[in-house]
Amino acid sequence: MKKFLLIFLCFLFTGCDVKSQSAKNVLPENRVQEMREFLQNSVYNQDVAVFINFKIHSGKFRYFVYDLKNNRILQQATVSHGSGSVIKNSENLRFSNTENSYQSSLGFYKISESYEGNFGKSYRLDGLSATNSKARERAIVLHPYKSVNDFETSTHSALSLGCPMLSPKAFLATAKILDDSKNNILLYAFY
Repeated sequence: MKKFLLIFLCFLFTGCDVKSQSAKNVLPENRVQEMREFLQNSVYNQDVAVFINFKIHSGKFRYFVYDLKNNRILQQATVSHGSGSVIKNSENLRFSNTENSYQSSLGFYKISESYEGNFGKSYRLDGLSATNSKARERAIVLHPYKSVNDFETSTHSALSLGCPMLSPKAFLATAKILDDSKNNILLYAFY
């Protein structure tokens, strides 16, 4: 019973290590390889990266902080997508790099400086791909939002104006990793 309770608490607080076998189901190896190739000969953190798998239902864990050296998920969480990404009567999403589309954008991002905004501490995102090159101009940032769940549900996550939003608890866990890193960490949003 104690072992079950410990496992339950681990998943509830989203900051626990996840076995790599389950990582293959939610984080395809080819996406991890694409990140490794993108990082080659760059000034960015080579050991840790963040992934968002927008193919996964928004009420489920689809945000992953990944240890590239040891091939394991360090943190998993639910994360929002833009309200404009929703296609009526469909489980599919659409994406855009256009101002006022309220859609999420795909591609590689540099997680840049933190600042204090409307939602407290947040991180600016700089798009490094043609599909997200206007992220800073669009004010697409990584930030906490109290309506995003800490746990998986069958209902969809809260919608944003295009920003990836985490629960406050998940955001704090990510912020510690980002702030402890000497080099900027990259985020890769894919579909």
